Amino acid sequence: MKDKIKSIKTTSENSDFITLIAALDKSLWERYPELKTNYWGNNILALNPNVVLIYFENKPVACGCFKKYDKNTIELKRMFVSPEARGMGFAQKIVNELELWAHELGFSFSVLETLNKQNEAVGLYQKVGYTIIENYPPYVGLENSICMKKQI
Repeated sequence: MKDKIKSIKTTSENSDFITLIAALDKSLWERYPELKTNYWGNNILALNPNVVLIYFENKPVACGCFKKYDKNTIELKRMFVSPEARGMGFAQKIVNELELWAHELGFSFSVLETLNKQNEAVGLYQKVGYTIIENYPPYVGLENSICMKKQI
């Protein structure tokens, strides 16, 4: 199976990333239609040079990226695995690759935000060492948000 999996580092301008993000947004707004106005601005990415894509059998199936949060910390963003590729370990592979990349760039911590109905995501992040923390800006006061942190 390993020969069927390829991961690449790219940017947010990559057309496969853009396609996967459109699918992510669609799934989020279907699951949380009431939150679209509160969260939409947090999901717009400026040019991001820190994107990881996973291809399975030459098809883009998973993505994630990070952005600088502060001088020591990155924030994981736009994590998504297409429904047909779930349960194959791709999300954990993306988290690991993003953390390693950030560590190589000199960052010591990673933070992230997910929504309270994303039980699979919370479980994944806890499995790889993230702990729930107080909500950080811009998620302070948003009761549907769960914020997490890990030393990388």
